[in-house]
Amino acid sequence: MTDEPVHVIRKLEQALADDDFAWSLVLTGEDQTDKLATLTGDLRGPFSRTGDGKQITSGFSYWGIGPTIAWANATKDPFYLVMKAGAESFLRHWRRVRPHVDRGGFHFVSLGVGTGVKDRTILSDLYQRNPNMFYIPVDMSSEMLRMGSLEPVRGVGFPTTQVLPVQLDFSIWDNMKELGEMLSRLVGDDPILYTLTGNTLANFESDQEMLATITRALRPQDRLLLEVASTSSLDQAAANAAADEYHQTRAFAEFVTSTLRYNTDLKIDYDRIDFRGEVENNDALRVKIVWHNNTDEPIVMGLPDHTEVVLDPEDTILLYTTRKFSTERLKKLTAECGLTPIEHAHSGFRYTHRPTPFGLDLLLLAPGTAAETINTLADDIWAQ
Repeated sequence: MTDEPVHVIRKLEQALADDDFAWSLVLTGEDQTDKLATLTGDLRGPFSRTGDGKQITSGFSYWGIGPTIAWANATKDPFYLVMKAGAESFLRHWRRVRPHVDRGGFHFVSLGVGTGVKDRTILSDLYQRNPNMFYIPVDMSSEMLRMGSLEPVRGVGFPTTQVLPVQLDFSIWDNMKELGEMLSRLVGDDPILYTLTGNTLANFESDQEMLATITRALRPQDRLLLEVASTSSLDQAAANAAADEYHQTRAFAEFVTSTLRYNTDLKIDYDRIDFRGEVENNDALRVKIVWHNNTDEPIVMGLPDHTEVVLDPEDTILLYTTRKFSTERLKKLTAECGLTPIEHAHSGFRYTHRPTPFGLDLLLLAPGTAAETINTLADDIWAQ
């Protein structure tokens, strides 16, 4: 009787088991030429003084080795106060949430892996409870995946054979649906903890559509850990203060312009970068960071397909969007997406002697199909 062939994945696992070289496996879900075409098309948008024409959509800000390095540098800048406050509060917030997932035997899917520091905290605790768990970081940038997934795995001593990085733009509805179906086949009925930390939800044009897209993948036994920046004030002064937070760090400006730097021939002049704060729908603060042609002459920008775009005076390119959410906005978002809060941790920013309305919130959410057993918690949580 002939022996059955050994599957290539199993052979590869054996081949890498005792190898000290920094190998990393990535399951690629998209054609990268399609992504480049999307970016190029977005940069051909119409004229706009307000950042509503030409744009770099969320995900492309981190796409490629140049933006990945720029992001890593920005996160280490002590003047990037939002990032600093998030790092300081996360462990405290996670400790409050953790009892709700301690005994669940969860697998861990990290949407937008970032630097991996927060993933390390979560992975360490989940791994103690479920040694057979999988860690699945998901990001549009394969370079970000490599950088961000090494930190939690090495820091925890997590087996590399239980790590599956997935290159995928999870903001696309069909992509998230396919990811959820693939994960169900991979883990069966085991529950999955999905995470979207670092105020990533705030970077998308429609936060409601993004949250609904993620919710589509959740099964009744799954949970979503959502971290957002919050505000208790919704006036223009607060919006200006939110914009100033990002204006204070040169490293952040280098990050938000890095996609332009590496994908076009536009000369980056930081005097043309505007940080614009506004009140959005009376329930959130939005900060739009735009490149602005504040000269009296047109500027020609070469695109990746070797075509050119003319940037007329007063034209803009939207580089980055972020928000701070009110409690009412969060309540509305979760209700519209059929999500029920199980736990909620909040802390205000502590980096200034002056009173500030800003803070960070960490929410553990369950899909609507599980809401019958926990909906009595929602009113108590939102009343906090």
